[in-house]
Amino acid sequence: MKMRCIVAVARIVFAFLLAGGAVAQAAEIKVLSGFGMRTVMTDLGPKFERATGHALKITYGTAGPIVKRVQEGEAVDVILLNQPAIQRLVGDGKAGADNVTSILRSVVGLAVRRGAPKPDISSPEALKRTLLAAKSISYVPGGVSGIHFAKVLDRLGIAGEMKSKTVFPKSVDVGVLVANDEAEIGVQQIQELVSFPGIEVVGPLPGELQLINVISAAIMADAKDVAASKALIDFLRSPEAGAVIRAKGMEPVTP
Repeated sequence: MKMRCIVAVARIVFAFLLAGGAVAQAAEIKVLSGFGMRTVMTDLGPKFERATGHALKITYGTAGPIVKRVQEGEAVDVILLNQPAIQRLVGDGKAGADNVTSILRSVVGLAVRRGAPKPDISSPEALKRTLLAAKSISYVPGGVSGIHFAKVLDRLGIAGEMKSKTVFPKSVDVGVLVANDEAEIGVQQIQELVSFPGIEVVGPLPGELQLINVISAAIMADAKDVAASKALIDFLRSPEAGAVIRAKGMEPVTP
């Protein structure tokens, strides 16, 4: 009987020590992410936290301001941004090239209010006709997709005609304006449109007008916990994460 009590107590103490060790190893990972990863991280972030015990502190923004924050000295563990932005940080010595990992590919698409007729955007000429016929359009001027779409309008030769039709969102949610019928057509990365209630994705920009945007993860040079940061990136490259990425309208970059 006495021996059983000793064994029971020993097991409790051992379990307590294991729990204490797990807590000690848990880390808070500070992440700065582009809006293109928001739908993915909203789904995968809690799953990662439950699986590892680490906590994620994620702030979303557009690429330019995020890069500026890091260049001005803000301490960050992981950055999730498009490749050109990541390369700027590598060039500044804020991250090592060997600590950059491609996560997914995304494309730019158009959306209309749910139930509205889907216009023809199957070719550059069809897209041009659709945009000229639209009463209003919306895109984010400072975002990756918005910067690209402004170039598309120039390439189509209709940038001037579209100025009076453009409604810029106060936030990054183009889908809000489209769903509320404040903009007839919304243009954004498809993952930011596909799961938004009240709208439907028409399709991607046609052919040579498309932007294939590769979003990468970079562990910063001043990351507090490199092992925890690497665990996050490994999780984002897992088969489970790949299934979520596809469901959100993107393509995972497989190892």
